[in-house]
Amino acid sequence: MILACVLSSAAGFVDAVGFIHLGGYFVSFMSGNSTRGGTALAEGNWTGFATAFGLVAAFLFGVVSAAILRRLVPSRKRMAVLLYVSASLATAVVLFDLGVAGWLAPALMAVAMGAENVIFERDGEVSIGLTYMTGTLVKMGQHIANALTGGDKTLWRRYALLWLSLTVGSIIGGVAYLALDLNALWVAVAVLVGGVLFNDWIRRNPPRPPARRVIL
Repeated sequence: MILACVLSSAAGFVDAVGFIHLGGYFVSFMSGNSTRGGTALAEGNWTGFATAFGLVAAFLFGVVSAAILRRLVPSRKRMAVLLYVSASLATAVVLFDLGVAGWLAPALMAVAMGAENVIFERDGEVSIGLTYMTGTLVKMGQHIANALTGGDKTLWRRYALLWLSLTVGSIIGGVAYLALDLNALWVAVAVLVGGVLFNDWIRRNPPRPPARRVIL
């Protein structure tokens, strides 16, 4: 859960940077881009339409490529995807600093955010969505309802923590962009590399099951 919250905060950070940089388009929230693309088409704004659905295509490419990567590296699939996400963001910053094809940096950011959602996968399905919170808020609401009607009192907290992580990350990302422009993404890269190291440490030091009590 700790890694999920860290990665969700990084996603919020990156999406805030992308949102400000692109003037209102998202690099991780594809429902918003789909709506913006649809309204842009209705208004005859072809540039807005291409921007929105180009980001959707890049995000989808990130999901597909990361899912394939997981299958190619079955022994260290989570670490492989984390490195892929980190490399995509780092490349986006380098291209931006070099002034190479201004549209490439946001596209790579969307690729990274799509790939990040594949980090937690179970039986071929995403088990924890890291860059979008609609489903998380629905689950939180359901578990709050369960808690209020006699069910488990604590399950809603994990979903609240995920949402809070993304929200705090987006606040920090917005402030960082105003100070550093797209170079703020180096902060997210550092966080993701930290996630790689943490994941490797967890692999090497798995939690021990609680000791059994022997009753004489």
